[in-house]
Amino acid sequence: MEYLTRYADSLGVKLILWLNWENVSKQIDAAFPLYEKWGIAGVKIDYMNRDDQEMVAFYQTMVEKAAQHHLLVDFHGAYPPTGMRRAWPNLITREGVLGLEYNKWSDWASPEHDVTIPYTRMLVGPMDYTPGAINNSTRKSFNPRNIDPMSQGTRCHQLAMFVVYESPLTVLADSPDNYRGEKGLDFIKVVPTVWDETRFLAGEVGQYVVLARKSGDKWYLGAMTNWDPREVEVPLDFLGSGNWKAKVWADGVKIDKNPSDVDVLQLEVNSGAPLAIKMGPGGGFAAVLEQAQ
Repeated sequence: MEYLTRYADSLGVKLILWLNWENVSKQIDAAFPLYEKWGIAGVKIDYMNRDDQEMVAFYQTMVEKAAQHHLLVDFHGAYPPTGMRRAWPNLITREGVLGLEYNKWSDWASPEHDVTIPYTRMLVGPMDYTPGAINNSTRKSFNPRNIDPMSQGTRCHQLAMFVVYESPLTVLADSPDNYRGEKGLDFIKVVPTVWDETRFLAGEVGQYVVLARKSGDKWYLGAMTNWDPREVEVPLDFLGSGNWKAKVWADGVKIDKNPSDVDVLQLEVNSGAPLAIKMGPGGGFAAVLEQAQ
C-alpha cells in the first residue's frame, strides 16, 4: 500500500479505500491511524443498508474517528442525509439514493427518475449516484443485466449528471477501460465536483431540468430530459457582460438509433440571447462556458 500511495502521489492522485462497514467497525482504532500513516485521503464505507439506532451511532463514530485522522468519508449503502455534514464537513457525500446500479436488475433508474431526484433527494444534500455510464440504450433496447450493464437514455444524459447532481466526490459508473477513446471523456476530464455558484435555469419535476454551476471563471451547464424529446431555451443573463465561447456536448443526429451519438460544437454566446437546447428521448446536454479573449 505504501508503494501505491507513493506512485499515486507522483501522478498527483490521492487514494480512497472502499470498506465493508462490519470489517471497519471491528478494526477502526487500528485501521484509521494506519490509513493516515499511508497517506490515504479517505474511505468509502458500504453495505450498511439500514438506519436503526445502532447504525446511526455507527455513522457518528465513523465520521468522528475519520476526522481525527484527516480522512474524508463517503457513505454508500446509506440512508439519506440528516444534516450530519454540517458538524462533520469531512463527510462529503453519501449514496442514500436509487442510483445507476439499479439498471443491473431493473428499469427503475429511468430518465424520468433521473429528472425527479434533483427536485427531491438532492435537496437534503450531496448524492453519490455514480454517473457516467458509457453503454447507453434507447427505451426499446434497454435490458437489465449484470454483465456489461446498460444505462437508460443517451450519452449526453449521463454527461449532464456531472453538473446537475451535486457530489463533491463523484464515483464513475464504468470500468476505466470502457472510457478509452469514448465521446464525452473530454468533458468528464474537465468538469469540477465543487462549485462557487449554482443557478436553476428551467425544469419541471419528472420532466426535465437545466442547471448552471460556476467554478472559478467558468460556467458549466447540464440539461436532462425524461423519455420525451425536448427543445428548450434558457436565459444566459447570469454570464454578465462581454462575449463568451461555449463548448457543447449535445445529442447527435443519430440519437434515436444510437444513444451514444454525441455532437461536439463550439458556439459564441452572450448574456443577451437565450441558449437553445435540443435533447432526444432520454437525452441530455452539457456545456462549458468561458469568457472570450
